[in-house]
Amino acid sequence: MTALLRYQGALLLRSQRWLAPLIAYAALVAVGIRPGDPVSDSLGLVAAGLVPAAAWLVRICVRVEPDAARACTAAAAGPVRVHAAALLTASTGALLAGAAAAAVALLTGDRSGTDPGRAALAGALAVAACALTGGAVGALCSRPLVRRRGHGILAATLGSLLALILAVSPARGAVSALVTAGRSGPVPLPLTALAGALLLVAGAGAAACLAAARRT
Repeated sequence: MTALLRYQGALLLRSQRWLAPLIAYAALVAVGIRPGDPVSDSLGLVAAGLVPAAAWLVRICVRVEPDAARACTAAAAGPVRVHAAALLTASTGALLAGAAAAAVALLTGDRSGTDPGRAALAGALAVAACALTGGAVGALCSRPLVRRRGHGILAATLGSLLALILAVSPARGAVSALVTAGRSGPVPLPLTALAGALLLVAGAGAAACLAAARRT
């Protein structure tokens, strides 16, 4: 699996398709975070922006390899492992982007009355929950489950929106925990949201990998 992850990472980097979601996410962070804002609000914005960014990265990773090369890789390593490596590569990229943005939020945000260590931990958990939720959206809205590009883009856009507004969404729970509860007391740790995101991405990833195996 390590070799597959290096291969998928090299494909993604050489394609330069990651630039679009990264620039869009960086622009959101630059515009949305202002020095002196409450650190919990800034961390909430950082986490929320990761949902569409992660879904976008997943769609890029599962489509970046040419079909002929994908068939050869699947024959050598197995379609499930190949597809899982693509999903893991995208999720790792989203997590790294979120970690960098969270660091900016922690450095520029107003931490008065807030334990910096607890705020950092809460931000890390929220970033992970939102990145995984976005990854689940991307996995369900990309090939092999959704073959047509236009349909996949529309589904990923709507899925990301729903992930941010539905009360049952782990991403919504993580962001709300930071933005709402953080104003009236200690920054809460969105552990329940992270657990829900792990279950969601595991189910979505398994469905996508099994579909990839059936189509091979």
